[in-house]
Amino acid sequence: MKQKKQITTKTFVLTAAIGSLLITAMVIINTFWSAKQTGDATDDAVSAVSSFYLETMADSHAKTITSLISNSFDEMAIAVAYIEDEDIHSQEELREIIGRLESLLGMNQFALVDENNVVYTRYTTYTGRSRHAFLSQESLDDRVISIGTLYGSSRQLCLAIPTPGLSIMGKNYKVCFVQFDIDYIADMLADDNQGRTHFSLYSKSGSNISGTPLGPVISNQNFFGAIEGLVSEEVWNKNRENFEKGKEGSLTFSSDGANETLSYVPIEGTDWVAAVLIRESVIQDQIRDVSERNLETSRNQIIFTLVSVLVLATILLLQFSKLSNEKLEEEKKTSRNFRNMANTDSMTGVKNKHAYSEEEAYINNSIEKGDFQKLAVVVGDINGLKYVNDNFGHAAGDQLIMDACNLICEFFTHDEVFRVGGDEFVAILRGENFDRMQEAITELNRRVEANIKEKAVVIAIGYSILEQEDQHLSDVFERADRMMYERKKELKAMGTPTGR
Repeated sequence: MKQKKQITTKTFVLTAAIGSLLITAMVIINTFWSAKQTGDATDDAVSAVSSFYLETMADSHAKTITSLISNSFDEMAIAVAYIEDEDIHSQEELREIIGRLESLLGMNQFALVDENNVVYTRYTTYTGRSRHAFLSQESLDDRVISIGTLYGSSRQLCLAIPTPGLSIMGKNYKVCFVQFDIDYIADMLADDNQGRTHFSLYSKSGSNISGTPLGPVISNQNFFGAIEGLVSEEVWNKNRENFEKGKEGSLTFSSDGANETLSYVPIEGTDWVAAVLIRESVIQDQIRDVSERNLETSRNQIIFTLVSVLVLATILLLQFSKLSNEKLEEEKKTSRNFRNMANTDSMTGVKNKHAYSEEEAYINNSIEKGDFQKLAVVVGDINGLKYVNDNFGHAAGDQLIMDACNLICEFFTHDEVFRVGGDEFVAILRGENFDRMQEAITELNRRVEANIKEKAVVIAIGYSILEQEDQHLSDVFERADRMMYERKKELKAMGTPTGR
């Protein structure tokens, strides 16, 4: 019978030492392998999250511009229908109606064009063929969206529709159009993020329409000329094809040691592309910081057991979850900031017509549900804005608008005041503000009458309260608006220096 071999202390120690070395080697190999896998996965997450963030932002910008264009076409159709119903006997009446429509509908530089290509605006007339390329056509059969240069410098977005059958004082009018300053649109969509994110508008050929730099490398050059050499020929051709066919896309390139990622989305109804570029974004900085800490920690954990590795993984998972939540809150805050920007009048800082429409819809919904509440509408209209603009320039007119807004906000809470037109403000009063309405209006009218003598800002005020039989907020507004126009007549009779 074969004798069993005795396990000696030397054998036990040697086995333990070799086993320890093997386990240590396995832990080292596993740690570095895990660290590499974690780093690769983190880089993939950075790319995915950054691309999603950029695609969402580019899509949001594109939808904002699409909405601006669509709303402008709708407003022009409403304006033409309104003009057709008016009995106009002179050019002065036509200009006054154009100005009124600009104020009521919030349109920007609305104009009519007759069959001789003479353009009629609220202030003047001029020959338009040389300024607007679409007028070179004998007739216009469909909507036109074009980019032009006004007076040799200011880039303008021009939206036009045909007006068949429109006749004023025996003269046929073939087109109406509105104009927007491209710089205004670019400023409206610009992001304040310390130079990390950039936005620009491009044509299908890659020409920069907005004039805004898309990061330090592309700047305001032609898109494809700028990225040539930064990406492969295949990537360059693919993105050129996307631009030409109106497809969305994205690309990443490196410059001066920094990764730059951009996404672009076609703008519906146009041949433009909205592009957003992110440079060393907050997302990349934060997630890469987690990755670096993970790698450093992993190198120092070679002697730890698998339990320690699991504990470390749990800690990192909690940290990643915390950072993801913080980023989600940051994106929610960004969304709220965009909403506030969309609802704020850039000149005065009070809420704008868009915000008033949202508030009106909310109140109408409450009225339909039978949720009656104490509520009043105050309408204010500036006396003499056209006179100031015509005689002292638009800078003086802008100052008059801001002075009027400050005067209204002195008596009504800033958050309840809306600028709904060029010279028209609305305040919606509830709660304590409703209860002190009469006192505030009396004092405001007293100040306005004093301003007549001092040649300061004069505002005509009308008001009305929500009644049980009202079906919509517009019922209250119309009563307040009629009172306001009666007040304008009274103020004019008192000798308003800048009265119309």
